[in-house]
Amino acid sequence: MASLYKKPVIVTDPKTGEKIKTKSKKWWGRYRDASGRERRVPLATDKTAAQAMLNELVKKVEREVAGLVDRFDEHRKRPIADHLTDFERHLKSKDISASQVKLVASRCRRIVEGCKAAFIGDISASRVQAFLAELRESGKSVQTSNHYLRAIKQFTRWLVKERRAADDPLAHVAMLNVCVDRRHDRRPLSDAEVALILKAANAGPVVRRMSGPDRAMLYAVAVYTGLRASELASLTPESFNLDASPATVTVLAAYSKHRREDVLPMHPSLVALLRPWLATKPAGQPVWPGNWAKGKEAGAMLRHDLEAAGIPYVDENGRYADFHALRHTFITNMVKSGISPKAAQSLARHSTIDLTMNVYTSLTVHDQASALASLPAIPSLDAGRPEAKALEATGTDGLKKVPTMVPRGAENGAVRFASDAPQPAPNYTENGPRDADNRRLENARNPRKNGVFRTDSRQAASHYQAEREGFEPSDPKRGHRFSRPAQSAALAPLHSFRFPFL
Repeated sequence: MASLYKKPVIVTDPKTGEKIKTKSKKWWGRYRDASGRERRVPLATDKTAAQAMLNELVKKVEREVAGLVDRFDEHRKRPIADHLTDFERHLKSKDISASQVKLVASRCRRIVEGCKAAFIGDISASRVQAFLAELRESGKSVQTSNHYLRAIKQFTRWLVKERRAADDPLAHVAMLNVCVDRRHDRRPLSDAEVALILKAANAGPVVRRMSGPDRAMLYAVAVYTGLRASELASLTPESFNLDASPATVTVLAAYSKHRREDVLPMHPSLVALLRPWLATKPAGQPVWPGNWAKGKEAGAMLRHDLEAAGIPYVDENGRYADFHALRHTFITNMVKSGISPKAAQSLARHSTIDLTMNVYTSLTVHDQASALASLPAIPSLDAGRPEAKALEATGTDGLKKVPTMVPRGAENGAVRFASDAPQPAPNYTENGPRDADNRRLENARNPRKNGVFRTDSRQAASHYQAEREGFEPSDPKRGHRFSRPAQSAALAPLHSFRFPFL
């Protein structure tokens, strides 16, 4: 039952300064909402008015229980600015950088102001699309328009999840094709261009309060690790473990884009460069101090060294060589070196393989031609002769036929070819049946040591296979992940630059 009461309060007597226990001047109401929870709300100083207000609250609860009241009506009446403030507070509570929170919130507020939306109901697909069209007409790119749309769609989805809106009015609004309006396509640098940049930087003057040798080392680390500018700016001498096997560099979670600590292997040629250079850096201090990673400072610094090296900032195809292009260079070089797509995604620390292969990888016609050269040659025109067909039928073509079934001992070091006469499988091993029997016994005792994988009731064979291929054990949430030794092995095929300043 709903009831009125006056709340007990403690006030201070202005004359004596003593604390006095009394009743509040305002009447309070006690009632139960539609979910059965007890609610206590302040009403009015006049008892009759307070009773009328309480009766209205009870009537609203009864209508809501009967399904006659819109549960979202309260949120519809709140100003949309209040919802945006709550949304920004929600973003801050998540594992998102402060700069990203500020960027998303500012884009949402600009759209709300452009649509002249005062309440949630004022946001509609037509209004938002009209605002984005005006944004593009003012000179903004399609990519920028998509960034704004992505921010406001995140806000409207949050309204639905928080039960502040019945549906998402922007659910069907799709992103535009950015390929029709590219404004800032980056390009990977060639090996020769990287060598020229490193030489020019090493011999150059101080730029953005950073010496030439420090800039050259900065570019070398960026090209061979793919670290972003903000991540590079956070590194200290303690971030590098050059004596580990493999040598690693660690980016703390506070500076990593995906807010997790990253421990990345480094190429041996880079380790050789870093060892004497790091010995001159003070412990506990950034190895590249200053504000060079803020805004467009890093790009301006690299542009100075590009000009000194005689390399255009924008090539003939309109592609840019800014600081983030060094990361593009790292990922493109991995793909060109034949590293598996999964290893490249792991080293690039991308959430999807599509981002690695389609956004950060750029292959030229020459790269495609090199890939085609690895295909087998066209068969000889003599392949149609009867004697050639006879050789193809046997599969020998002048050589002894190798059985299609690999002998049991082959994976343990078999080096002999199969003879024409059938023999038991153990005889295909190098040391005969006795060693083969001993090896099979050892395999049974320790299957993981010698590469024999068998399933049992405790562990699946796929687990051993995953470890053997360089994966860490399977995680049902994240799938297979490459271990650091496997990442280090994947880096080995990368081309080692001849650093001209050595």
